[in-house]
Amino acid sequence: MRAHEDQYALLHPLAGSDGTLSHWEGGVVGTLRVMQTFGVPRPTTNPYIVQLAAALEAEPRIEHLPFRWHSALFGGVDVLHVHWADTLLAGRTPLTRSAKRVAMALLLLRIRVRRIPVVRTVHNLSLRDAGRMDATLMRMLERRTKLRIHLTPTTPDEPGTPSVVIPHGHYVEWFAQFRKEDMVPGRIGYVGLLKVYKGIDRLLQAFGEAKTPGISLRLAGKPADEDTAAFVAQRLPALPDAQAELRYVSEAELVALVTSSEVVVLPYREMHNSGAALAALSLSRPVVVPANPTNAALAEEVGAGWVLQFDGALDGAALDLALSQSRSADRPVGPDLSGRGWSEAGRLHADAYLRVAGDQARRKERR
Repeated sequence: MRAHEDQYALLHPLAGSDGTLSHWEGGVVGTLRVMQTFGVPRPTTNPYIVQLAAALEAEPRIEHLPFRWHSALFGGVDVLHVHWADTLLAGRTPLTRSAKRVAMALLLLRIRVRRIPVVRTVHNLSLRDAGRMDATLMRMLERRTKLRIHLTPTTPDEPGTPSVVIPHGHYVEWFAQFRKEDMVPGRIGYVGLLKVYKGIDRLLQAFGEAKTPGISLRLAGKPADEDTAAFVAQRLPALPDAQAELRYVSEAELVALVTSSEVVVLPYREMHNSGAALAALSLSRPVVVPANPTNAALAEEVGAGWVLQFDGALDGAALDLALSQSRSADRPVGPDLSGRGWSEAGRLHADAYLRVAGDQARRKERR
């Protein structure tokens, strides 16, 4: 594409990648082109993304577009769906990060000029570790957001921006391909990113304090930084019944760890939407989580005995109590995850995209 054609596609409200006008103008004709802010899934991609992509590809009312910077800036896009927005700015080198900030500024310009509606899924309540420039870009993106997708009804609304609840899908079918292990009595499991805000230090301390006989601890996940890796390595020798795999683990290894655990503990300092909790529940293992409105709603949804909540910081007494509650619970065969199917999630996402596209088309007509 020549430079002037790139400029035309960047700024024209209905331009496609070849400079021609889109056949879809917010009406019934054509297929709505929806770009996600994640690319083509890889073997290490979050299963939430993989399953969402498959559900969207199966939706006949939309065309699912994985994210590419060139396509985002110059291609045909009717709706942009933002997930973890900060990942768009991530890079291994300062040069890469700077280039992505420039690209993000250009994307925001195109969104404004073309009036491309933005949908944002609220995975986290706040942006972590954001510098001034990144925070500014994220605020600009938030101002262009026309609809927020909440994964839980307890997510607070943003004044002036409508929202819709689409529950985080389960992993039951996703994990069906992997071998399950027999539950080991007393085994406590944790799998996921090892990071301070996820409370890995509290879990190790609580395990050392716990008085329940015959318990063991299995950790698996990649440390967020060298300090976290060093901390875990230093603590393990004092905990002979604790073992850790300080690396990325495969899906098969995750399933083996979770299914061999009596309970899965998520000692997070902050917890809102948790794919790890749903992963454990999808494998029919109870989860131990901090008490908050989101987890209370999850406990009510899936049934008694599956979501065990602790107040305040996790300690040995809280861990002992959770194990006792788990063992005395009268649980059904599995948690109720019937409201979290992926075909329904795909349909609800398509409804959301069509809603914002229709709203935008009506605004254009009024102009």
